Amino acid sequence: MRPLLPDQPLASPADHAACRELIRTGSRTFFAASMLLPPQIRGPSYALYGFCRLSDDAIDLSDGEAAALDRLRQRLDAAYAGRPVPISADRAFADIVFRYGIPRALPEALLDGFAWDLEGRRYETLGELNAYAARVAASVGAMMAMLMGECGYPVIARACDLGVAMQLTNIARDVGEDARNGRIYLPLSWMREAGIDPDAWLENPQFSDELGAVIHRLLRTADELYLRASSGIARLPWHCRPAIHAACRLYAEIGRELERRGLDSVSQRAVVPASRKAWLLARTSTTRLSGAEGLAFEPLAETQFLVDAAMTAAHSPYLRRSIRRRGVGEHAEWVIDLFTVLAERDAMTSDNPAGQQGLLRHAPAIQDSGA
Repeated sequence: MRPLLPDQPLASPADHAACRELIRTGSRTFFAASMLLPPQIRGPSYALYGFCRLSDDAIDLSDGEAAALDRLRQRLDAAYAGRPVPISADRAFADIVFRYGIPRALPEALLDGFAWDLEGRRYETLGELNAYAARVAASVGAMMAMLMGECGYPVIARACDLGVAMQLTNIARDVGEDARNGRIYLPLSWMREAGIDPDAWLENPQFSDELGAVIHRLLRTADELYLRASSGIARLPWHCRPAIHAACRLYAEIGRELERRGLDSVSQRAVVPASRKAWLLARTSTTRLSGAEGLAFEPLAETQFLVDAAMTAAHSPYLRRSIRRRGVGEHAEWVIDLFTVLAERDAMTSDNPAGQQGLLRHAPAIQDSGA
């Protein structure tokens, strides 16, 4: 049984400010898109990012030690007990866990995905890869939807579709980088069907037309899920839609950039120019979303457990459903903020080692896409 909602917030304004700084310095794409969120959702989304970011860093810096995962599970225990460890991101995360009724199964799935990485798992089929993406990405999509007051089918199902699509896009973009780290995330059966022996290729990773066909196939799969996700975005509170639609468009554009580069993600890394991102964000902010066709799709089999977990929170007394509408002045403010951020990001070098170290693989719904 969930403990009673604490009388006092578990996190201070300074804790939330620290989470904002994590995303500002580590995730150019999501920080820009977050400017489209209502202020009362933007802050909690930073708290979610902060916990996921530091959790990912803990795994990255562990040199494959299982003890790091054990410590993360202990931190999660503490957060759900209302006694977070004295870290700003953990206190902020514990606060949103109680205030938005986030079931433990969702962040637990994320940690399971981390465990799969520590095990060095490979994925024979698309279904197996989707199961991995469900844990490291769709789980975050489901939590983001809950921050917006949505915890029922079919919106959660479509949020999970979006998370999986983003993860598949990341995998398509990072084939070479993963190979240099001794990893393959592409479906192994697809590689064999294209005449590529995965083990032999990993010893000498090179781009070929055959590999390009596998990457193209993965991007097409992601595009189908982006299309399905759009109907769910249209069901979000109207002033939350631009940010999630922007994230969807920005990630899908990574695939288009890959195609423009001949699908070679081995010798280069696709980066969407800042000017293109600004154009997409400006266009997204004025696009009207509509559609119910995607709502009829059942959840992916691999994300069904996430949908079920989120739906159990539908009657939580802690779920915050009311989101204040913005006035005209606030809309003008976020437009100014957004393009200020883009200008600052464009002035920086395209390579940001600090930002690229964390979340290169996990939780793409809130990571630095590198776009």
